[in-house]
Amino acid sequence: MYETAAGRKFVLPMLRGARAAGLFPAEYSNPPACGLGGVIAPGGARTDDVSVVLEDLAGRRVVVQSVYPGPLAADAWRDARHPRALVRQHHVHLLDLRAGWDEILEHRFTKNTRRGLRIATRRGVTVERGLGGELLPEFYGLMEHAVLRWARKQHEPAWLARARLHRRDPREKFEAIARRLGDRFQVWLARSDGRIAAGCLVARSANAHDFRAAMDEELKQCRATDLLQALAIRDACLAGCRYYYLGESGTGTLGQFKERFGARPFVYPEFRLERLPVSRAEQGVKTMVKKTIGFRD
Repeated sequence: MYETAAGRKFVLPMLRGARAAGLFPAEYSNPPACGLGGVIAPGGARTDDVSVVLEDLAGRRVVVQSVYPGPLAADAWRDARHPRALVRQHHVHLLDLRAGWDEILEHRFTKNTRRGLRIATRRGVTVERGLGGELLPEFYGLMEHAVLRWARKQHEPAWLARARLHRRDPREKFEAIARRLGDRFQVWLARSDGRIAAGCLVARSANAHDFRAAMDEELKQCRATDLLQALAIRDACLAGCRYYYLGESGTGTLGQFKERFGARPFVYPEFRLERLPVSRAEQGVKTMVKKTIGFRD
C-alpha cells in the first residue's frame, strides 16, 4: 500500500512466483495466465500513482517484477516511464456495454456476425450456461482438443502442447476460481447435434471478462461461436455490466473476429523490472526449442 504526502492511498496487489524453472524469485501483478493486475485506487489509477509504484519496485531486491494492468487503466500506464523498466505492448479488445444490448446487436455487431447468428439458429445450435464449476469438465475437454489441433498445425509434439496447457492452465486452477467466485464464474457451451462446438469462460462482477475460449474446428460452419459469444454478451448487458473484456488478441485475425462483435482494440504496456536478463534468456530458449522441433507459427 502507498500513501502520498497529499493523503492519497492506493494498492498494488502482488503475487510471488518463480521464473527460469524456479531458479529466480519473481513478483507479479498478476502472474502469466492469471488475469489482470495493476494499481487499485480511488477513481482509478493515475500516472503519478504508477510513477510512485515503478520507483518503489525498482528499489526492491527481486530478480523479476512484472505489472500487467487492464485496458481501463491504459492511459495512466501508457504515460508512465522508468529508466529501468522493460515495456511490452499488449494488444487487447474491449466492448463497451453501456449503450445496451439492442444498440450493440443492431449497430455494433457486423452484418457477417448477425448472419452467423441466423445460420446457427437455423442449424439448431443450442447454448447453455453453467454457473460455478458446472460444465467445466466438458469445457476443459474441448480446450485440450483445440490445443492438440493447433499443435498439429504448428508441428509441435502433442506431449509438449499438452504439457504447456497443463502448466499454464491446469484444470485445478479453473476449479479454484469457480469455488471462489461461485455464480460469478460462468461456463458457456454451444452444441450442434449434441456435440460441443464451442465454449468460453466468463468471470463477472461490475464488468465481464471472457478469459478463455475454444472451439471444434470441424464444426465451424454451424457458426456456434457467433451465437455463443452473442448470448454471453447479452447476458452481461442484462446483468448491468459496463464492459465486456475479450482479452489478448495479438495483431492477427483474432482481433478481427472480436471486432465483429463491436469490440475496440486497445494497446497498453506491461512493465517489467529485471535484475538479471531473465526474459531475454527465456526467449532464447523458446527460439531454440522452436527451431529444433520445426515449429510453425
